[in-house]
Amino acid sequence: MPVTKPLQRAARIVAFDCLAIKPREKAVIVTDAPCRAVGDALWSVLRHHAEAILVEMNPREIHGMEPPQLIAELLNRCDVFIIPTSRSLTHTKARINACRAGARGATMPGITADMMIRTLNADYRRIARLTGRVASRLTSARKARIRTVDGTDLELDLRGRIGDPDTGIVVKSGAFSNLPAGEAYIAPVESKSEGVVVVDGSFAPFGRLSRPVRLEVRHGRIERITGHDRLKAVFDRYGARERVLCELGVGTNYKAIITGNVLEDEKVLGSVHVAFGNNLGFGGRNQASIHLDGVITKPSFWLDDEPVIIKGKLLL
Repeated sequence: MPVTKPLQRAARIVAFDCLAIKPREKAVIVTDAPCRAVGDALWSVLRHHAEAILVEMNPREIHGMEPPQLIAELLNRCDVFIIPTSRSLTHTKARINACRAGARGATMPGITADMMIRTLNADYRRIARLTGRVASRLTSARKARIRTVDGTDLELDLRGRIGDPDTGIVVKSGAFSNLPAGEAYIAPVESKSEGVVVVDGSFAPFGRLSRPVRLEVRHGRIERITGHDRLKAVFDRYGARERVLCELGVGTNYKAIITGNVLEDEKVLGSVHVAFGNNLGFGGRNQASIHLDGVITKPSFWLDDEPVIIKGKLLL
């Protein structure tokens, strides 16, 4: 498929502005059939610039599922990686081990050409400044609370955990980001989250929700899901660790909109998302085989009883 000029411009932003890929660096692009257009665009700007490899794998079954071993070995031996795939490799051992070995890179789960063109033209320095402020507030807070008009009332324990800024600027060895970027996130204490969360935006892997999903959380785990039988069936296939509330995130990207693709939806400015499953890659202690995010579109959100978001408006 021919690479359009707008898509190629966005690919150049990824390769050179976000990742600062240098000549002679060993770069690996991992893609699959649904995201092939983005993989081809990245290949078109890197093939004559770096020691680049483009590899296509079969789509994974669900977010967080490990890639083939050969791809894990490639990631472990490269200087920089870019992973536009339909299912997320963000929280896999393959990605985490690659960064621990010194590779820097970005995952782009579910990325589309339209999303890439629109969101990668944002001012990422501006986004980085805001994201850093939110991440600092998460780090210093002891507790967080989320409430919404449709029934969310959830409290999370953040003591001893560190907020991470996903800024999209990935220049240091071992650094990592989602692209498009724009969120601050943290791993809450796994056994302490309590209350009800009503997800009204989107929920991986099902996309945009036609009606809200209600999840009751006790001692950090999902006890009951109502409003989405297929989501319930996914969690029923797994064990207790996959039901652990493993992440709290705040969106900081002013270009992002709700599309049904969690990659972008969780970055929407003033949104909040929670995730369930694996959080070993960002300071958590829960080893699980999946990582599924749910986005709340217009929350009110407090850190240590200080308002940070009121009905979707970020106050920082």
